[in-house]
Amino acid sequence: MTDLERGIYEHLITHQLAERLKHVDPALVQHDKLDPADAHDVLARHIAALARRALLAVGGGDDKVARQVELANHIADSIAQAEPRAVGANDQVADAQRLLHSIAPPPTPPAAPTFPVRPTTPLSTGALLVNGRHQPRIGHEVTHEMASVDEVDLLCAFIKWHGLLQVQGAVRDLIARGGRLRVITTTYMGATDQRALDRLAELGAEIKVSYETRTTRLHAKAWLFRRNNGTTTAYVGSSNLSKAALVDGVEWNVRISNLEQPHVIDTFEATFTDYWNDSAFEAYDPAKDADRLRIALRGERHDEAPTEIANLDVRPFPYQQEIFDDLDAERLVHGRWRNLVVMATGTGKTVVAALDYRRLRKAGQVDSLLFVAHQEQILRQSRSVFRQVMGDGSFGETLVGGDRPRDWKYVFASIQSLHRQEIDPAAYDMVIVDEFHHAEAPTYARLLERLQPRVLLGLTATPDRSDGGDVRRWFDGRASVELHLWEALERQLLAPFQYFGLHDDVDLSQLRWKRGLGYDPAELDGVYTGNHARARMVLRAVRDTADVGRMRGLGFCVSIGHAEFMADWFTKHGVPSAAVTSRVDAAGRQALLTAFRNRELRVLFTVDLFNEGVDLPMVDTILMLRPTESATIFLQQLGRGLRLDDDKPCLTVLDFIGGQHANFRFDLRWRALTGVSRRTVEAAVRDDFPSLPSGCHIELDRVAKERVLANLKSALPTSKNGLVAELRQLGDVSLAEFLRESGLEIEDVYRSASIGGWAGLRRLAGIDTSAGGPDDRELGRAIGRMLHIDDIDRLDVLTRVASGEHPGSGRLLDMLHFSLWGPSVPLAERDARLKRLWAEPTRCAELRQVAEVLRDRIHRVTAEPESARVPLRVHARYSRNEACAAFGMTNPGSLREGVKWLPDEQADLFFVTLVKSEEHYSPTTMYADRAITDSLFQWESQSTTSSASATGQRYINHVKQGSTVHLFVRENKVADRDLGAPPYLYVGPMTYQEHSGDRPMRILWRLQHPLPADMYAAARAIAA
Repeated sequence: MTDLERGIYEHLITHQLAERLKHVDPALVQHDKLDPADAHDVLARHIAALARRALLAVGGGDDKVARQVELANHIADSIAQAEPRAVGANDQVADAQRLLHSIAPPPTPPAAPTFPVRPTTPLSTGALLVNGRHQPRIGHEVTHEMASVDEVDLLCAFIKWHGLLQVQGAVRDLIARGGRLRVITTTYMGATDQRALDRLAELGAEIKVSYETRTTRLHAKAWLFRRNNGTTTAYVGSSNLSKAALVDGVEWNVRISNLEQPHVIDTFEATFTDYWNDSAFEAYDPAKDADRLRIALRGERHDEAPTEIANLDVRPFPYQQEIFDDLDAERLVHGRWRNLVVMATGTGKTVVAALDYRRLRKAGQVDSLLFVAHQEQILRQSRSVFRQVMGDGSFGETLVGGDRPRDWKYVFASIQSLHRQEIDPAAYDMVIVDEFHHAEAPTYARLLERLQPRVLLGLTATPDRSDGGDVRRWFDGRASVELHLWEALERQLLAPFQYFGLHDDVDLSQLRWKRGLGYDPAELDGVYTGNHARARMVLRAVRDTADVGRMRGLGFCVSIGHAEFMADWFTKHGVPSAAVTSRVDAAGRQALLTAFRNRELRVLFTVDLFNEGVDLPMVDTILMLRPTESATIFLQQLGRGLRLDDDKPCLTVLDFIGGQHANFRFDLRWRALTGVSRRTVEAAVRDDFPSLPSGCHIELDRVAKERVLANLKSALPTSKNGLVAELRQLGDVSLAEFLRESGLEIEDVYRSASIGGWAGLRRLAGIDTSAGGPDDRELGRAIGRMLHIDDIDRLDVLTRVASGEHPGSGRLLDMLHFSLWGPSVPLAERDARLKRLWAEPTRCAELRQVAEVLRDRIHRVTAEPESARVPLRVHARYSRNEACAAFGMTNPGSLREGVKWLPDEQADLFFVTLVKSEEHYSPTTMYADRAITDSLFQWESQSTTSSASATGQRYINHVKQGSTVHLFVRENKVADRDLGAPPYLYVGPMTYQEHSGDRPMRILWRLQHPLPADMYAAARAIAA
């Protein structure tokens, strides 16, 4: 028997393979000689594989790279000795720490050099871009490739206006510096936008068009980015210069590097040149050929059938499961059964409510139901959704108009009808209120004050009302769940957007600023209303990006006067518009909305009338004409245009960014818009948002980008001086109160060790004048490294210890010891170190407050420890030292690799970091470890592990041998300044399923506990 599979091969026959072939019938084996034409490539791949295996085998540590370089030079020496004509001393790696990245052109006049931006994918590496999580978007890569090239060749079947908008800035820069852009396209299907070709020609591109689509139907889509220094790259795949390629993003594109696959680049260049010189492709000049192109496109164009809408699937999608995970934590961990769910209009709030009710009813926690809404149509649609989810066509009765329930057990009622009923306060187990932003109205308030359900679920897209009211007061001042914008976009529940941040010459830096309120609206009104220069600039930007003949836009203004001024200005300049404000009565407002829907009006200007409560899915353009700091208000305004609509390829957002007051915070909107953390928002802006949800694009012009970056760098609340000023203003408050009033996160207090944590901040603010003891500074840093704790048992132990109790022995106490003092302090000193902790009363008080904050923000229900010996909760987070201590390691600092075998525990521990590279997208390591499903995980062993080794055999046979395998996963390893490296999520035990490959082995494991929805989304190859 042989372990070699049947099939075709292209393997060099090594001694090992020759030995294995002895067990195969020679008649079944086909050999071939190495072809002299490509033997060098075959042999080079083999040597490269051996060299890579050896370099990976170099252990960890600070000198890992230096030792890898030493090994590489040793290999180079061996090659040089064998063939000195080809390899010499100059081929040795000269510096272990540096790669040449760019050489800037000499600045004129003399100034600091300007280095070109780089694509996210390394220049020397090929990749398959498939809209994967953590992958750069193809549109982002195209613009960043173009920034450093000498020539660009584009081959695509059609070119669309919305696709061109995202690259035209890069094209303009390319031509301006003497570069060349050649474009080959066709009139196939009439899909090309003539306006896009005309703009390309205007920018200076050379264009050739095939008009004969019957014989030269072009399906290839490819970009070539030629660099004279030899670092040429290309993309070949499914992406035209269109919405489908750069906006919708459901595309596959192979990135090719000349440094890695020069033969492919050669083929590309030769073929493109052949096409360019073929008479089937004719030069296009708008001045001479516009009519011909227009006729050809019209002749090819035909109507498409409307897309069918799929039937409702009543199984929760991953994003819905994340919502339920959060609701479970609110209810089961925190005991909060009054829950507000904030979801953008059109993202399925009613389906979530129905699924939540079904879950609770199945668990025996609720039965009777009251669903409240303000319109009969909403009630009937909601009952239909519940019937589908419940699988019961007769579920629910209505109380609206003339309808009255017979059984009164499952009731869908209008607020007006309920107002006339006397209902027992405890009659319903669960009350669901749709469009909860109406709850501040007297009729709603009286109902909510009277009813006493076991579960209250509020649904809204707009928790912040235009009148200043906040419905969170019914839910202890908090929303239980907020479906983030980027999650809804990834699920394609909303229309994709292209956002353009344009600099505004209006300077607001000297205007008055009120804490909690921001700018004085009257002062803003004086700056904007009647400002003809700004209005002219806004209209110019609209004409440059939107189709003013068909657009339907909303402009958000600072005042009624501002809205009326803008509407008048647009109308006078050929863009019919109107102001919809409180000065317009209901009938007039309806008439304006009708004209808007019929495209008789192009833009409606308002103050905040459309922040909530008006459904206008056809809106395709949003104009942000006032500074909006509140992330919620910003998203509510954006949400007016994010509804899906058949006649809308995407939403275009124009945001006019002026000079802002020092207290204005741009980070709030960018974090809400993109999902990046406070720590990474500056990098995201600087790098042009490479990882947006599929189909979205953000572009800031140069001045706007400079303003935003300057604002982020000097963001007052998160700097040391800003934190001190904030606390001085609030006074002697608790940590929880400080975070709540300032809107900061606890990480902001501990991110810089120079602050000294909460106790240090209080001292800097002059509130606490006590001096710390000898361990004060070390404990302050340690607390900052414990902010990930979401294990309720650990928080209990932490609180007890900080209160002066000694909880006895146990591994939870061992874990706390290493958290506070680090792995270098042996466990033998544990009790002595507890006494030193208790000698620092200020830090003990701080620990108790920190534990309170951490307990309050637990957002996931974690499973009880499965073993009394190992006190880890499945789906809680732990540092590597803490996890190792939980498994009985007394020296966790000795673990330097991502795997550990503990013979006393009969346990293998795997510590997986999904994003291996700290600096850039790394296609060679991206998907070695990833989730296949929420219960199957693919893991790659260390490079030296073979299936025949003792380690490999233990992995394969661990069930039979009685050992366990435990998985810990984190998304990345980038340290957040002084907070330390990110923790791992304890996924729990898993069992071997199958494997492939050898040294390394690629093993498929079945998880005992399915991944939480958020980690599953992060660990998948493709974005959810």
